[in-house]
Amino acid sequence: MTTTTTQVLSKIQVAQKIDRIAYQIYENNHSEKEIIIAGIAGNGQKMAERLAKAIEKISPLKVKLVTVTINKEKPAENKIEISISEKETENKVVVVVDDVLNSGKTLMYSIRHILQVNLKALRIAVLVDRDHKRFPVKVDYVGMELSTTLQEHVSVVFGGKNEGVFIM
Repeated sequence: MTTTTTQVLSKIQVAQKIDRIAYQIYENNHSEKEIIIAGIAGNGQKMAERLAKAIEKISPLKVKLVTVTINKEKPAENKIEISISEKETENKVVVVVDDVLNSGKTLMYSIRHILQVNLKALRIAVLVDRDHKRFPVKVDYVGMELSTTLQEHVSVVFGGKNEGVFIM
């Protein structure tokens, strides 16, 4: 059995999706002075970095970029860490960012940890929503919804000549 790889978004299309999400975040938070962009470690963090740069380029918003470190395989058994103190998130808008939403487990555990503090708002941004949710996670900003089978894998590659979104 051979495996095929299909590119569904090119490097340019990924940049366009991130720019569009940045505009949506700015439109929904134009009255804020500062927002927190919290990237899930790995590709979520890479997307968060690009998103933060795009928001800063188009708006006067101050963006604080933080990392959420979580064991994606066993999130309930391991400590979740955020590279910011709880006090710094108090009464702020937090946007949690990941590259692909599959079952929603990683985002659910991340959100649960972040909600230990009184926030002004909590939003979720993903580049690709596969819509195979097993957890009640609602995405506020999505680059692309992609119907796939459970056997297919969606891979996001940031950087290099092969940047893009692929189905394998």
